[in-house]
Parts: sequence; C-alpha cells; structure tokens
Amino acid sequence: MGPRRRVLKNSAAEANQFRLRSAIAFACVMLALAGLGFWYFRLQVWQHDDYATRSEANRIKLRPVVPGRGLILDRKGRVLADNVPAYRIEVTPFEAGKSETWLPALGKIIALTPEDIARFEDERRATRGYKPITLKLRVTEEEAARFAVDRWRYPGVDLVPYLNRRYPYGELLSHVIGYVGRIDADDLKELGEGGAALTHIGKTGLERYYEEALRGKVGYEQIETNVDGRPMRQVGHVPATPGADLRLSIDLDLQQAMVTAFGDMDGSAIAMDPRTGEILAMVSLPGYDTNLFVNGISNVDYRALMDNPSRPLFNRNVLGGGPPGSTVKPLIGLAGLDSGLRTPESKVFSTGTFYIPGQKRGWRDAHGGAGWTDLRKSIAASVNFYYYKLAYDMGIERFDEYMRKYGFGDKTGIDLAGENKGVVPSPQWKRTRSKEPWYAGETVNAGIGQGYWIATTLQLVRGTAAIANGGHLVRPHLVAERRDGYDTPWVPLKQPEAPRITDNANNLRAVQEGMMATMGPGGTGRAMAAGAPYLMAGKTGTAQKISRKGSQSFDPHSLPYHLRHQALFVGYAPADNPTIVVAISVEHGGFGGSTAAPIARKIFDAWLLGKMPEPVPTDPKYTRPAQPHAAPVVAAAATQGAPVVPILPTPRAVVATPPAASGTTQAQPQPPQPQTQTQTPPQEPTR
Repeated sequence: MGPRRRVLKNSAAEANQFRLRSAIAFACVMLALAGLGFWYFRLQVWQHDDYATRSEANRIKLRPVVPGRGLILDRKGRVLADNVPAYRIEVTPFEAGKSETWLPALGKIIALTPEDIARFEDERRATRGYKPITLKLRVTEEEAARFAVDRWRYPGVDLVPYLNRRYPYGELLSHVIGYVGRIDADDLKELGEGGAALTHIGKTGLERYYEEALRGKVGYEQIETNVDGRPMRQVGHVPATPGADLRLSIDLDLQQAMVTAFGDMDGSAIAMDPRTGEILAMVSLPGYDTNLFVNGISNVDYRALMDNPSRPLFNRNVLGGGPPGSTVKPLIGLAGLDSGLRTPESKVFSTGTFYIPGQKRGWRDAHGGAGWTDLRKSIAASVNFYYYKLAYDMGIERFDEYMRKYGFGDKTGIDLAGENKGVVPSPQWKRTRSKEPWYAGETVNAGIGQGYWIATTLQLVRGTAAIANGGHLVRPHLVAERRDGYDTPWVPLKQPEAPRITDNANNLRAVQEGMMATMGPGGTGRAMAAGAPYLMAGKTGTAQKISRKGSQSFDPHSLPYHLRHQALFVGYAPADNPTIVVAISVEHGGFGGSTAAPIARKIFDAWLLGKMPEPVPTDPKYTRPAQPHAAPVVAAAATQGAPVVPILPTPRAVVATPPAASGTTQAQPQPPQPQTQTQTPPQEPTR
C-alpha cells in the first residue's frame, strides 16, 4: 500500500454546514413549539367551552325530577286519587354489567318475581345501556334498608324514591277516574325523549283524558359526583312543575248510593245536573279495583277479570249501548209535534195491533188496545201503537234527522276517551252494512226504540236533560274546575254553548206533562213515585233481547238470566224545578218499571232528601264470580287539611252467571242483524 493521502480540512465549509444544520434544527424546534402552542391555544381558547362542558359532565350528572301527579277530588273536596311515597329499584345496564353476575344475589335482598325479571330483560334488550331501567316498583321499607347496607356491591343499581298513585275508593270510581299504568314502548314514542324519566301514564278514564294536565313537567337536579360516580352534593336544579289538580262534579255520597241501589245487578247509570251538564254520579257495574293496575297487574288477577262473564273492565256508559226501548218515546213524540205531524191534542185510536197498509202482519202493543190516545197518554201509558203510526207517518229520513238533532248517533263530548257514537236507524247506515233495502217495518220498529237502534246511557241522559231544562242540549262533563298549583284559585272549565232541540215551548211542555203523568195514576212508573215528597217525571223502558214467536209473548222473569230484557229508566226531579236527571240501564233486568225505576227513586232520594239506600239483598237466582282486589287502602286526608269522610264501597254480592250465550260476553255491543220484512218485529212487553 502506498502512503495515505492527507485530506486538507476546509474550516469555512464545515462552519457553514454547521450553521445550516443548526438553523434547520432551530427552525424545527420553533415550528414544533409553535404547533404545540397553537394546539394549546386551540384547546384552551377556541374549544374551551366544549371541553369545559365535557369536563363538567364527568363531574356533574343531571338527574330528572318527576313532578307530583295532580290530585283528583270530588265536588266536596274529598281526595279520589292521590300520591304516596314509595321506592323503586333502577338499573343502568352499562354500569351494572351482565345481569347474571348480580341479579341472583340481588334477588336474595329484594323479592323479585319472574314477571319483574322478564320485564327488565325485555326493556334491557330494547333500550340503550346507559338509560336506567326500572327493575321493581313498590320496594318495601325493609327491602330498602337491606339494600342500603349492601349498596356498594351493586354498581349501577340505585334505590330511587318516587310518588306512587293511589285510589282510596278503588272500585267505587273505577270507570270514572280510571288508572295509571307503567309506561311502555308505545307511550315513549308518543311522549318523546322528555318522557323517558316518567314511569307511569294515564291508561283509562280521567287519568287518560287529562294526562297532559295531570302529569306536569319534568325538572332536573345537577348532582356532583366523585371519581366512582357516587353522588356527593347538589349544585343546581330546574324545579319540576307539579300536575294540575282536578275537582270533579261527582258527589262521592251519591256515587255510593247509586252502587248500593243496584245491589247485585249489572248495568250502568248516570246522574247529571240538567242545568249545567255536570255529572253527579256515574257507575258501570261491576267495577274493579284500579289499584291492581298501577304497578302492573299479575297474570292471575288479570285473567280473573278477563274471564268474568260480567265484564268488569268494560265501561258500559262510554263503550256500551243498545236499543233504548220506550225511553226515547218522549223525544220521538216531540219530533212528531215539531214536525207538524201531530199536536199535543191529536189522538189516534189504539186497537192493540198496528198494520202497515197492504200487509197482514201486525205490530202488537203489549198492553193491548188503549183506545183514543194523545201525546200525554202515549208517554204515560207507553202506548206502542201511537209511536208505530207516528214513525210510519214521519218516514225514516225525517225520523233520522230529528233523532240526530237530539244528540243520538254522535258523541256527547264527555271528557272520557273512546266514546261510542251509537246508531240511529237509517237507510244510509243500513247500506253501509248490507246490500238489502230499507223496509217500512224497520221504520215502525225504530218508533219504539227497537230494531237497529244503539243508544248509550250518556245519550239518553243528555236527551232527557234537554227536556228537563227547557230544550238545551248540554254537554255532559266530569271535571268542573282546575287549579295549577296548591296556592292558586280553582278555575271553572269553560263548556261549549248548548244547542236547542226545540223552539216551541208548548210542545216541550206537553212532553214534560206526559213524563210527569208517567209517575201518576195509570202511568208505568206510578209505583216508583208512591210516597215521594217531591214531583218527578220519567219514562220507563224495556229493550228486548229476543222476539216473540207468532202470537206468543214472554214473561222476561221466566226467561233464562242471559236472555232477559234490558230494563231502562230516564227521568228527572223535582219535576217543577229539576236539579237532577238520571238514565239507568239494568242488564237482564226484565222490566223497566219494576227494576230500573226503583233504582232511580233511591238515587233521587239520596240527592234530594239525603236518604242513603239500604243494601239490596243478594238475588238467590244467580251469583257472580269473585273478583281480585288489591290490599285495602284507607282514605287519605285531603291536602287542604279538611278531614276526609271514608266512604268505602258496599260489598257487592258476587255472582256466578253461568256461561251463557256468546252474545253476552262480547267486547262491545253490536247492532242487531238485519231482518227481512217477513220476520216478526220485536214487540215491547209490559213496562
């Protein structure tokens, strides 16, 4: 190898290279520092609010505050629906983890039914994991104490206080007040995101109709938590707005009198103030204990109610209906006067059987021939012949027009959901049901409240009130006043203007006199009015379930129970200054005069004289199956501080109606099947 070649250093070039590298390194450092500063500036200034909110959310949790549901009181201030303190167990699945790890142990502390667990699992699968799900309602104080000791073992499981709905008079007002129930998926869709904090919602009755007012508005609490998510203190809140209180026109004493007057019989009844439309009492019997449904009814109790042939869950006043029988004769008579076809003094000669010209088949009168009959006598003695001929002369088109004017075939507007419109017989209605033509015989049937007629007790009491008050078709309503806050005054609810059913006072007076004569000598309601210290007016009625065969008539009391006729009565008192009007329908009652009218007398006496009826002895002919009842509750004191008079329902003898015709257990009454002109028309028996 040759000698190494010596490389001469260029100090100037090395220095320049060092300075260049130093400048690049310095620039990179400065650029990194600038980027870091910019990033800090972005976090601390531009996005400060966002990250401050996120940080606060880790420390502060919003806890919804469910408002107290509004109270429901009767006209005298007695509490009919209130709230009592209770506890429930809520689980947040995301925090609690798999239920298999904690649920068995929790079940040893708190009694959990298979239904509670199944409901929880269904909701857990259907909702997001970070939303609390109610595992059990109405936790006892003992269970709450046991859980509080071992609370640390169950992350995501909380004991939450709440107000539980209670109905001190349960069965007595079951079809009026209704009940609240646990919120389901359909309810949440309707309520939206704001309803997630709620556990109960009105399901039936006034609880459903006035749900928005009774519910109030949800508030929130701001709770500071530690690193484990445990609450430490409250740092702020948005107060909840309590629900509005409702004062009903219902009188609890009269409600009890109405139930007692029915005894063991099934049916419906309404008492109303004809001057204002305020419902004073309203029953659908049998009823049921609404407390069973508040926190979820058991399968056993629900099946017992559903299998009961008397259908205690069916609201006969709102959803029911049937042929009104002779109770519509006063209004049909008024239609004859206002249409000009009759005058109060016009008479027809009742031979006992009415014949349509050109036909041999006749329509009989249950009383036989009544001779010369005018309007007043036709009402008092319930002469069918008069109304057969009147309906035939009027024609079905005009008949339909007047009946609709009197409120039939349409809703009354009562503040309860699901009201049945009923049916007024007409060719148009029949065409929608079948392809058969309208027959003249069907018009004759309609004249005595039979045939295709479906009228509700609400429609009957409203039409009768129009006769009593001088011709005003008032709106029946249950809620009289409302207040939005305990220290605010009660505000009456405005009612719509009542249309008039007639402008001829003389015609209306003639009808009133006919209804008063019904209660006098020779009238079908004379036995009811015996010994009364006040005047009354009314009309008995009987709606048939089966027709006669040929010339053979049936004694309703000799028929099997499920085939007996419906007993009806409408009336008002005192006749010279009416303050109460009633409509009564007794299922399988037989005669209106002997079954429904005595019930009306007891209701009149209770309202006008303060005389409470004695319990009716059990009818030995039938017994009703027992119904489930929740644990008895004692009437709570009114929030105003006034003492509450505990009026508990008189025990109704429970009867077991033998499984009868399928028509007696249908969910909703259906109109009779169309009949041809050659069929025997229904005849109304003695009333």
